[in-house]
Amino acid sequence: MNTDLRVVNLGLGDFLTSCREDGVPFADVEWRPPAQGDPDLIDILFDLTVGFRDAEGESRIDAANQTGLRRILAAQPVVKRILPARDLIPDFEENVILHAGPPIAWEDMCGPMQGAIVGAVLYEGLAGDSAEAERLLQRGSVVCQTNFSRGVVAPMAGAVSRSMPLFLVENETAGNIAFSPVNEGIGHALRFGVHNRPVLDRLKWIEAVLAPALDAALVDLGGVALKPIMSQALIMGDEMHQRNVAASLVFHRSVALALCDAARTIEDLKRIVSFMTRENEQFFLNLAMAGAKTAMDSARNIPYCTLITAMNRNGVDFGLHLSATGDRWFTAPSLLPKGLYFPGYGEADANPDMGDSAIVESYGIGGMALGAVPSVTNLIGAGNLIESLEYTYDMNHICIGRNPDLAIPNCDFAGTPAGIDVRRVVATGILPLIVSGVAHHLPDIGQVGAGIVTPPMEAMNKALRAFHHLVSQ
Repeated sequence: MNTDLRVVNLGLGDFLTSCREDGVPFADVEWRPPAQGDPDLIDILFDLTVGFRDAEGESRIDAANQTGLRRILAAQPVVKRILPARDLIPDFEENVILHAGPPIAWEDMCGPMQGAIVGAVLYEGLAGDSAEAERLLQRGSVVCQTNFSRGVVAPMAGAVSRSMPLFLVENETAGNIAFSPVNEGIGHALRFGVHNRPVLDRLKWIEAVLAPALDAALVDLGGVALKPIMSQALIMGDEMHQRNVAASLVFHRSVALALCDAARTIEDLKRIVSFMTRENEQFFLNLAMAGAKTAMDSARNIPYCTLITAMNRNGVDFGLHLSATGDRWFTAPSLLPKGLYFPGYGEADANPDMGDSAIVESYGIGGMALGAVPSVTNLIGAGNLIESLEYTYDMNHICIGRNPDLAIPNCDFAGTPAGIDVRRVVATGILPLIVSGVAHHLPDIGQVGAGIVTPPMEAMNKALRAFHHLVSQ
């Protein structure tokens, strides 16, 4: 035997058996063919790598991506107001209900989304009961549109109607805005398809009591910057999708004194404080979503840019946007999250993933920053401390940079991964990681668990093909 032999093994598991038996030193490299071995996609990736150069020979795609990343990192989202949707969104018709994810017809919606839409119809007083609401929706008297078509992001089913209060968040760097409703809190909620009387009463209380007081506080303060809260929350153990405990408390601290002056009565103030702190650990999620959307929207419509500017789901389909292709959706069937279920429920009860909330992963927090929150990884059954760090390290392989303003202590204070490049996703086979709640597949039951999920690779492949076709014309 030649004792000087050294072996590097690339993905051939059986070959290692002989090395072990013969005592030959080896290094085993986990390897997979690029683009899942698809010859057409490999050719596209090669063409996008060597072609599309400017007069100086520099890649137009790489330059465009750096432009997009700079805009994302420069974003400074500030929540300025909270007002009824009809006052913020032009031509928000009475018979329009918005929903999360890419476009979908009423009859094709999943159970929890239909339940949420029915609840929004009842909330607006357009129907006297659920049966009447369903009839209005079936015959098209009530029209469903996407949140994204009106600049809105909302979690899970994401039902939004014209009377619901929306946060107005402005990216003060670029001047663009986005909207998001108030997070309803834990337990039964409209976003999980529940529309019983307690859920509707809570939404009406948000409209009548919480929103006016919080709006007055925000006006008094001149707005509240969201990025500093995100930065502090990461250090305190939030990733701001599944866990928002610290971010919610820091936000409340920012508005607390102004709320004292803004609340109409001491009883209103007590109820508001209880809702924002003790009852609703997810309060900041919707603010993080709107802040992330303003950052990602600033990187939209850049020619030659392959950065993913949005990912969302409607419980049936996953959809994504690329910068260079603007508002065009690239869709594929949404996947089931893998995680832990509440007692009495299991995978058979779960609905495929849904919600606009993956905008936070598009920005680089949430599942992309799991290295900051091993407690969440453990809570949802996704692994331990080492695995949470590995998740975030993997995300760096598909991103073109890091966000220095959002540091992860467990990763030696490196910034969160930023700028998901669809070319890297397809080439490596590594998919963005999304943290998500799990809704029951039937309406009016609610949340049954939480876990992690990825986009379907099919949507990524579609986006890459479409981009290549666009720049090749």
